[in-house]
Amino acid sequence: MSRKIIIIGAGAAGLFAAGVAAHNGADVIVFEKNAAPGKKLNITGKGRCNITNNCDFQELIVNLPKNARFMYSSFSAFSPQDMMAFLEELGVPLKTERGYRVFPESDRARDVTEALVRYLKSGGAHIEQAEVTGILTEPGSVCGVVANGREYRCDAVIVATGGVSYPLTGSTGDGYEFAKSCGHKVVEPQGSLVPLVAEEKLCRSAQGLTLKNVTLTAYNQKGNVLFSELGEMLFAHFGITGPLVLSASAHMRDFGNEKYHVCIDLKPGLSAEKLEERLLRDIEEKKNKDMHNLLRGLLPSGIIPMVLNKARIDGTVKANSLTREMRRALRDTLKALRIDIDGKRPIAEAIITSGGVDVREINPKTMESKIMSGLYFAGEVLDVDAYTGGFNLQIAWSSAYSAGTYAAQY
Repeated sequence: MSRKIIIIGAGAAGLFAAGVAAHNGADVIVFEKNAAPGKKLNITGKGRCNITNNCDFQELIVNLPKNARFMYSSFSAFSPQDMMAFLEELGVPLKTERGYRVFPESDRARDVTEALVRYLKSGGAHIEQAEVTGILTEPGSVCGVVANGREYRCDAVIVATGGVSYPLTGSTGDGYEFAKSCGHKVVEPQGSLVPLVAEEKLCRSAQGLTLKNVTLTAYNQKGNVLFSELGEMLFAHFGITGPLVLSASAHMRDFGNEKYHVCIDLKPGLSAEKLEERLLRDIEEKKNKDMHNLLRGLLPSGIIPMVLNKARIDGTVKANSLTREMRRALRDTLKALRIDIDGKRPIAEAIITSGGVDVREINPKTMESKIMSGLYFAGEVLDVDAYTGGFNLQIAWSSAYSAGTYAAQY
């Protein structure tokens, strides 16, 4: 007789776990409170869906800053290459871009969602729109759920509700409450891959400005480098955001006890010596221009006030009046524009939730609760997260594969 499995949540982890369980012979139903599945998956990667990262096992582990060891078994059972082959077989051609990031050739996240739905349906699983409000238990095990006011009995429950980032997509922390009701500890969630609030009021003067091909380096209060990468960022009224900033934010996890700052190399293609030569040449050629106008040949106009302020140079000073010390200060600022970080934006603006169900209470091979038999967890609801580049979705795929496989075979 087939085992009956209820999956809560039709996001990336829930859809894949449903398909895996159904193809392993289980009778599967997915309860999703949204009108359609994959709402958050459809907007990942700006609608393109960075499915995974085509890297080796060691690189995969390095990109998980927290609880990486917990994922060893499921990554071994279902790797990025396995996910790539799986989607290709489902008719979703893939491509690999910079940093080994993998996307659908179509650049359409919906192609991934639709493929997962086809896969689960081909195994006999189905999706129902219903909001789960509780998990039914017997001594030591789960026996069903309450959805839309009705009780549904089953042999196993897989919680794949996501975290609390992007709440408009349905990720409102329900899974944490389900876990607590079954006796689990939940590590306080916070935003990861989230914009940063800067102390600098000057950020507001550059609001809306995008910087491309700059190097952003993040430091802790001891001056240790936490992150450094070339790429793109932008200024907002509250501080800074964009791909580089989101990646850096994943390394800033303890604002209660730590102070962080970032330095932006505005001219990473030039060494300090070459940059000084460029400044000397510009000053010689435009000696009668004021510094604000002179820098327009070197920088976007929106960031010039911030640079001059940091270098303590009056923008109305003529180029030929610049002292050696002022020129050096300008050079150093261009190579390391410092911005002190005050905190993170609200968790609702985060791409990923850091925190969640305590993995010490989960079997890493099966994703089953050590406290409650028949209760499984998959995806972002777990206290595991990664840096940008497709690694977070791979956590979802691998944990869902383990949960779906073992829930069906238990």
